[in-house]
Amino acid sequence: MSLANPLHDNNLLKEMRAGNAAAFQTLYRQHQAPLYRYALLRSASAETAADIVQDIFMGLLTDAYKFDPLRGSLQSFLFGVARNLILKREEAGRRFVASSASGSNDDEEEIEWIDEATTEEHEPSHRLFSSQVAEQVRRALAALAPHYRDVVVLYEMHDMSYLEIAQICQIDIGTVRSRLSRARAALLTRLKHLEPDSAAASAAR
Repeated sequence: MSLANPLHDNNLLKEMRAGNAAAFQTLYRQHQAPLYRYALLRSASAETAADIVQDIFMGLLTDAYKFDPLRGSLQSFLFGVARNLILKREEAGRRFVASSASGSNDDEEEIEWIDEATTEEHEPSHRLFSSQVAEQVRRALAALAPHYRDVVVLYEMHDMSYLEIAQICQIDIGTVRSRLSRARAALLTRLKHLEPDSAAASAAR
């Protein structure tokens, strides 16, 4: 589970909207690094990640995103905003650059080399990696389709629950489980192509 305290966040948000600059600074310190890390791994661009985080906190200041504490935690809300901003950028990029594979199915292409038996066999009982991600794992993550990257980054690196991920990605819990299982299998399969010692070290961390 995530470590953010929803009640504390909500109180800080109220103080911030009442003009307390220190409350905003505290919220920024608490949420900036996790949001940046998610956006960086999700977009594979430091510039994009920095822009996303700036947009999120500007929106928080102006209440542009209309956070409702009755619908979930601020942390999950902010991750959802980050994901939506990245999706908008990706859509704009697709409109700008015509894809030669416009008729392909990302879901099928990304996992065509993973059978169900392999998915179950390699389901780890521990997390694939801790807060420090090895370069090999970053490359493997970048090779995943975005919807798989979302769930594995949120679960493995940000300790989000299935329910939180479902809320952030706007999917049901069963889809979270399925995508996470397939994403893990895809990562492990890709890491097997590295040198044995390196792959083992990456997966064990």
